Amino acid sequence: MPELPEIEVLVRHLAPLLQGQTVRHIEVRRLKVIRPTPLAEFSRVLDGASFQELVRRGKYLVFTLRPAGRPQPFILLGHLGMTGRIYLQQAATELPRHTAVMLGLGAKNLVYEDTRYFGRFTLDARAVARLGPEPLGPAFSVDYLGQALRRSAQAIKVKLLDQSLLAGVGNIYASEALFAARIPPRIPSRRLTAVQVQRLQQSLRAVLTEAIAWGSTVPLDWAGTGPRDGLFYYGLADGAADYYTERLRVYDREGRPCVNCGTLIRRMVQGGRSTFYCPRCQRG
Repeated sequence: MPELPEIEVLVRHLAPLLQGQTVRHIEVRRLKVIRPTPLAEFSRVLDGASFQELVRRGKYLVFTLRPAGRPQPFILLGHLGMTGRIYLQQAATELPRHTAVMLGLGAKNLVYEDTRYFGRFTLDARAVARLGPEPLGPAFSVDYLGQALRRSAQAIKVKLLDQSLLAGVGNIYASEALFAARIPPRIPSRRLTAVQVQRLQQSLRAVLTEAIAWGSTVPLDWAGTGPRDGLFYYGLADGAADYYTERLRVYDREGRPCVNCGTLIRRMVQGGRSTFYCPRCQRG
C-alpha cells in the first residue's frame, strides 16, 4: 500500500500538470470507488469544473476544483487503497482494463485505475476530518506525541498506524522509525520514556523526509506499465536506479544482518501487519 512519501511524490508530480485543466468528459466504470457520491451528482458537479489545487492530507489526494460558472470551489478526494494509481495519459490511448474513473481533460485523460477497487475517488471529503496532524507539520511536536501516547496501552507499532494519531504513517515507515529510534515495537505506547518519545518524533520526521527526497529525484513511469521497484506504487522509468529498497534499514529484511550490529532481523505480526525489527538494537 502506498504511504505518505509515495503520495507526496505523486502530488508534486500531478499538481502542476492539472493546474487550470477543465473536466470535459467523465466516465465512471466502477461505482464502488465514487461512493457514497451518487453517479448523477458526481457527473453533474465535475462536468466543466477546473482544477485549482492539489495537496496531500495523510494518504489522501485532495483536489480543489472550481465548478463552471460558480465561484465556490469543491473538494474531490482520492485514496489509492491497496492497488490504485492516478495518472495522466494521452486521450488517444486506450484506457486500461481496470480503469475505475476517467476524467477527460482534452488532450489528456486523468485516469484512476485500481485492480482491487479498495480505493476512493469521491466528492465525500469527511474522511480527512478524522485525521491526526501531519507528521511533517508544526502540530506534530514532542509534547503532542507524548500526550497522545500516554493515554494508550497499545503496542507502539500498532499505535503509529492509527491515522487519528498521525496522518499518513504506514507499515513500512513505522517499522523504519522505530528502528531508527531504537524502540521495541511491542512496548505499550504509554510506557515510552520522555527520551524515547523525543527520539521517535525525530526519527518519524527523518525517515519520511528522506523517502520523499529520494522519490522526488527518481524517474518514474506514472502509468505503472514498466518494472516496479517493490515500494513505489508506480513503475520505474527506463534507466531509473533499482535500489530504493536497499535504503530501508529494517523493513522486509527478515533473516538479513542488521545494518548497525549484524544481528539477524526478525519479523512478527502485529495487528495483522508485518513488523520488522532488530532484537538487539530494539531491546526492551
